[in-house]
Amino acid sequence: MEYALKCIDCGEEYDNDALYTCPNCGSLLEVKLSPDIEVDFKLDGINLRVWKYASLLPVKIRPISLNEGGTPLFETELGECKVYVKHEGLNPSGSFKDRGMTVGITKAIELGKKAVACASTGNTSASMAMYAAKANLKAYVLLPAGKVALGKVAQALMHGARVIGIKANFDVALDLVRRISEEENFYLLNSVNPFRLEGQKTIAFEIVDELGYVPDRVILPVGNAGNISAIFKGFSELKQFGLIDEIPKMVGVQAEGASPIYKAFKEGKKDITPELRPETIATAIRIGNPVNARKALRAIYDSGGTSITVTDDEITNAQITLATKEGIGVEPASAASVAGFKKLEGEGEIDKDETIVCITTGHLLKDPETVIRICGEPIEVEAELDMIKEVL
Repeated sequence: MEYALKCIDCGEEYDNDALYTCPNCGSLLEVKLSPDIEVDFKLDGINLRVWKYASLLPVKIRPISLNEGGTPLFETELGECKVYVKHEGLNPSGSFKDRGMTVGITKAIELGKKAVACASTGNTSASMAMYAAKANLKAYVLLPAGKVALGKVAQALMHGARVIGIKANFDVALDLVRRISEEENFYLLNSVNPFRLEGQKTIAFEIVDELGYVPDRVILPVGNAGNISAIFKGFSELKQFGLIDEIPKMVGVQAEGASPIYKAFKEGKKDITPELRPETIATAIRIGNPVNARKALRAIYDSGGTSITVTDDEITNAQITLATKEGIGVEPASAASVAGFKKLEGEGEIDKDETIVCITTGHLLKDPETVIRICGEPIEVEAELDMIKEVL
């Protein structure tokens, strides 16, 4: 496997896999694959899993895997054009994070690390804990106390992670865990880690594999902004190696109360102004200072895509529509992609002959508390037939 870590700003390249950011300028790194790599998979829609695409994944040892990937691509009736939903909530831990963790945890083993760490709004910690358990690594989590859905906290706890809640938001937790990881020699598995994003780019590979062609747009929720960056990179690599001829427009959807990338895009900027108090019902994307903002904005600009915001009500309505009309149960943040699609369609931005793929990132059961708030408690009656018929 031939690759280097390349700075997205100054362009310096490094062969040190232990780096997270550029020693020269401090900017983000990404994995640059050698053009001489021989791609040894076929886009035939068969045996879809993350490690089908191993020839384009930068690890040198046998992977730590829980059979992640191969998530279904549902054709829906959500719009007048052809709309698919790629349901990443059907990964082992219930979110797309598993794609990155299988690569990130494998890289931790490759580097001889004994412990891994992350800050999290929930899904990262759940996934990291599962894969760390599989790899027999210690796992440490910092999260904003009282701001993470209990389903996700329960996953991290059950799989043996040491979970610490702090009285601050995610952005503060990320800053702290980066410092702790450096001092304690933990392997950091937030999306600042360029190897973790390599696993997530396989979403792009699978979309083309399953459809047999490139969709016009890929629409997805944006929180810390690693996923939109990774998926764009995946399409770019398929084009680099001659497997596709074009790249879809990347559409990043943010909640109104946490939308620094949207605001930067509207102003034509390459950098964001962080939001100090992000707030939304969609806890997984309640992030005011996304670490991968520059990568995400590049993905949007270079693909001819766009960024939009949706309200909490629009997110909730999309979540209900997906569940009641399509049978697809997702957590609130996931539904932001569908809410974004409906908004673009309503504004006349999408042609009827387009093919759209909406990425839903996490399973409904990740956040059951919100479901109960939206839908209400079950009806309770005495165990009598007449009373049951009455409420029917």
